[in-house]
Amino acid sequence: MTFDQIYDLLGMIVVAAPALLVATLGLSSLVGRPLPERVIGRAVQFAIVTGLLASLAILALMLSHGERHVPVDVGQWVHFGESHHAEHPPEEHATSYHFAIKFVFDRLSVPLAILTFLLCGTIGAFANRYMHRERGFNRFFILYAIFVLGMIVTSLAGTIETLFAGWELVGLSSAFLVAFYQERPGPVRNGLHVWIVYRISDAALLIAAVIMHHYLRGHGDFDSLLGVDATHSWPYIESKVTADQAWSVGLLLLLAAAGKSALIPFSGWLPRAMEGPTPSSAVFYGALSVHLGAYLLLRVSPLLDTSNSLCVAVIALGLASSLFAVFSGRVQTDIKSTLSFASLAQVGIIVAEIGLAGLLNWQFLRYVALAHILGHACFRTLQFIRAPMVLADYAIMENAIGDRLPRGAGGIGSRSASVTQTWLYRLALEKGYLDSILSAFIVEPFLQVFRACDGWERRWTDFLSSGPSRESDKAKIAPAAVEELI
Repeated sequence: MTFDQIYDLLGMIVVAAPALLVATLGLSSLVGRPLPERVIGRAVQFAIVTGLLASLAILALMLSHGERHVPVDVGQWVHFGESHHAEHPPEEHATSYHFAIKFVFDRLSVPLAILTFLLCGTIGAFANRYMHRERGFNRFFILYAIFVLGMIVTSLAGTIETLFAGWELVGLSSAFLVAFYQERPGPVRNGLHVWIVYRISDAALLIAAVIMHHYLRGHGDFDSLLGVDATHSWPYIESKVTADQAWSVGLLLLLAAAGKSALIPFSGWLPRAMEGPTPSSAVFYGALSVHLGAYLLLRVSPLLDTSNSLCVAVIALGLASSLFAVFSGRVQTDIKSTLSFASLAQVGIIVAEIGLAGLLNWQFLRYVALAHILGHACFRTLQFIRAPMVLADYAIMENAIGDRLPRGAGGIGSRSASVTQTWLYRLALEKGYLDSILSAFIVEPFLQVFRACDGWERRWTDFLSSGPSRESDKAKIAPAAVEELI
């Protein structure tokens, strides 16, 4: 067996392990026979350990053989138009289209894949006890498995289509986990809010994919876009696109990253996501999912070297999001919201580091951003897991200190706040009114257009049917009137 075959085998194991977990848990639930808690725990442990060992084996092989870029092609799923041959340059086949499934193991994807397995394995073991005897135990682990699969596919994606598939799986599982406690209206409302923001992010990524296919004559391969070859791999890559092309694609990718990582103006969804169970809050919105936007910018970071204006936009967005998180996080009244804004502050700094590396054209600075992601994800996971116990410990300590204080000691000072302080406090507590601004100036205009279209359709169908044309309208009419219409 050659080394290429070994790489292909190990690469498929890395992806197949979480995929098999999704199939096992999902199919058993579809047939109405969910697995017992102990079996689910063993299945999660087996999938995570298998994927982690395969990832570590690939890392060891790459280090021992000096490999920096190992592609694993699964094949062309959709292909029409003529193929590109050496005697026919790509410009001659502008109408061709290729939808390829490809995974890439390099200095960016391998660390993130290993981090995903490590943190998801930790959270899986924690959730197995935390969710014990919960009514939604099986549902939680199905969504958990979908999230792990989405993270692995996104981390290892070698084409924009593959990345979009994993991106969607992460968004779907995240939104459902925010609305996990569906018997209460609050989590459902917040889950819908998160899903809407993800839709905006996904739309931007989809449009960027279409533009990439146009620039690359039907291909969505990152290697072709970024100029990866035998001598150049991440992060030392020089993109082949022009500054104008990098600007158009980069802005859309920046918008997609902003929605996924809760950067301004989409920062309002991150504290809403804390409605989900603590295990999902820890690994999704505190450690992994919130870093996907930064990962996307790292993956396409050679585009930033081509456009200084795009680098400035990335830096400005990252710093603004970080300052906003610090400003709003200082007045939050619950520990999970405080930790979510602390995560956002670090993610903003990471994004600014990525933009600074492109502006200065110092590719090695991207390692700093990658190390920042890895360290922050581990640290924040620990904080989220420890959060419930910290509250209990703090209450005990506060009661112990309070018993020792003399009567009248402590308490709130007598100094009253100024008007400016009160206004700033309210602004921070309301998270900069970002949700209200988005609702008033983006969501509401769309709703008005949709309501107008619905009204036109309703009047037209009522005219054609000589009466109410929808069952919901007929139910509002007296039965006698309905009989006359029929």
